[in-house]
Amino acid sequence: MIFHLVPLDDWLAVPDRPYSPASLATDGFVHCSPDEETTLAVASAFYRETTGPLMVLLIDEHKLDVMVRWEAADPTPPPGVPAQTLFPHVYGRISRDAVEGMMEVRRDEEGKALGLEVWS
Repeated sequence: MIFHLVPLDDWLAVPDRPYSPASLATDGFVHCSPDEETTLAVASAFYRETTGPLMVLLIDEHKLDVMVRWEAADPTPPPGVPAQTLFPHVYGRISRDAVEGMMEVRRDEEGKALGLEVWS
């Protein structure tokens, strides 16, 4: 599984189409993380100001019909993530069939990610 952070409202915006976040248009790929620890570091670094539920899509990369490349962070990974960490980048829209599950990021009052919880 690879992990993708998304505000719940963004995930629910167009439920009958493949998921296509803004980063696909701006960066050419969908940013994902390789594991829970890295996902929490990314959430703390880039999503502290996100209002509402912050979700993690659990994506089976083998069910995607687009290319996934494991690449180094550019310019550097977020604090707490080793420099040699490779990140899965999805070069296209994410088929909703490839999403095996979803978890919610549990955060403290300052928005720091503390853990993942099963979403119901």
